[in-house]
Amino acid sequence: MANNTNLGAAKAAKNDEFYTQYADIQKEVNAYLEYNPDTFRDKTVLLPCDDPEWSNFTRFFAQNFERLGLKRLISTSYAVESKKYKDYEPTLFETESPLFDIDKTRIKGKIFELTRDTNQNGRIDIDDLEWHYLEGDGDFRSPEVCKLRDESDIIITNPPFSLFREFVSWIFESKKQFLIIGHQGSIGYNEVFPLIQANKMWLGMGFTGGAGHFISPYEDHAVAGDHKKGMIRVSGVTWFTNIDHGRRHQPMILMSMKDNLRFGKHKDLKESGYRKYDNYEALEVPYSDAIPSDYEGVMGVPVTFLDKYCPEQFEIVGITKTKFRLASKIYPEQIQVNKDGTTQRVTKLNDGPVLKLSSPPSCQVYYMVGEEYFIQLYTRILIRKKQ
Repeated sequence: MANNTNLGAAKAAKNDEFYTQYADIQKEVNAYLEYNPDTFRDKTVLLPCDDPEWSNFTRFFAQNFERLGLKRLISTSYAVESKKYKDYEPTLFETESPLFDIDKTRIKGKIFELTRDTNQNGRIDIDDLEWHYLEGDGDFRSPEVCKLRDESDIIITNPPFSLFREFVSWIFESKKQFLIIGHQGSIGYNEVFPLIQANKMWLGMGFTGGAGHFISPYEDHAVAGDHKKGMIRVSGVTWFTNIDHGRRHQPMILMSMKDNLRFGKHKDLKESGYRKYDNYEALEVPYSDAIPSDYEGVMGVPVTFLDKYCPEQFEIVGITKTKFRLASKIYPEQIQVNKDGTTQRVTKLNDGPVLKLSSPPSCQVYYMVGEEYFIQLYTRILIRKKQ
């Protein structure tokens, strides 16, 4: 099964050109239309980091040009020579065009545009796309693609995961609306979390089960998994956006702390109760559905909380494991104790919050200071209930 091991290898090699399924794009876009049917009306949509001859983004927005009420659709692709994947043959779409240039096809990016009914069949759709070669290789940071960015209203794409930080910064330079795919791990990036905390960026509707299946041109990645033969499965992938959708304003239905401990479904929480961090005044809440409705202080919740985050219900105070962390106490003289009983000296803990325990925890890695044990937690979003 393809998993995040493949994704990590792809990122390291910059071979992260994964193509999104049509159905996933349709499902996500429909969520915004349900909230506001005019989300895309009279808008110019730019699809950078794309490959119009492969991409379902271009296909979806071209086929739904009139239904969405678009004014202009622009799609750009990278030149073949700028990619790691170079086992390339021009498509018939390109070679049968009078614009085809054997010298340009490998070194120049391409731009596809849709604005009008070019074949005069009474509708505007994918058959009306017009194209030409770009001056450069199609890199989103190039002056000509930056110009297209500045002319657009909404930017939509699945950017290379290895360039996600830079791509987000590139979008915010122009203050455009956007809908992009990224990994959940990106939430903690210094370039991303402050935007989420300030409600300038949030999660979209997401992929079913928190995992996406992508078409990959790299044979060593495109393996069978989860009944999606020929695709790579990526866990923890999600949509990032600043376009409003209905779920974002649906408050979570929560129980009180007392009812969670009595009726909640999490056995470990019912047995040990809620704990507070040793180095920061906040309550550890290991499950989003166990957030107590009657707790007024700061709570550390899993990153998956952002799938359910309602800005009218909670405020985001901070996050651990980034320079924006609020819990950063370092304990001296630490010994890492591994599951197999081996030990090693460590100079510091990671930057996350720490729970002080009186007995060894049942986990793979914990830390000892003197006679006390400390368990390092996963990244936590620090939140507070709004009054």
